Amino acid sequence: MLSAGSAQGFGVYVAIEKVTGTLHRRRGSFVLHHTGIIERSGPQLTIAVAPDSGTDQLSGLTGIMTIQVANGKHSYVFDYSLPS
Repeated sequence: MLSAGSAQGFGVYVAIEKVTGTLHRRRGSFVLHHTGIIERSGPQLTIAVAPDSGTDQLSGLTGIMTIQVANGKHSYVFDYSLPS
């Protein structure tokens, strides 16, 4: 993860992570790339599957991940698609 920010409240980060496991009964791995920005208009976050990064049974995986915050707890929602 790389990040930078200022005392005025600006901030940005980028990160890459490899995920290995089972998704919808299919085994393999894929890469997620993160981009987070904090600016005056508010925070923006993008977490997406890197194109063509799916391996084995997850080949062709596409998707985005969002973070939901409720009652001070964070949870992730992964909206994805796998080829038939």
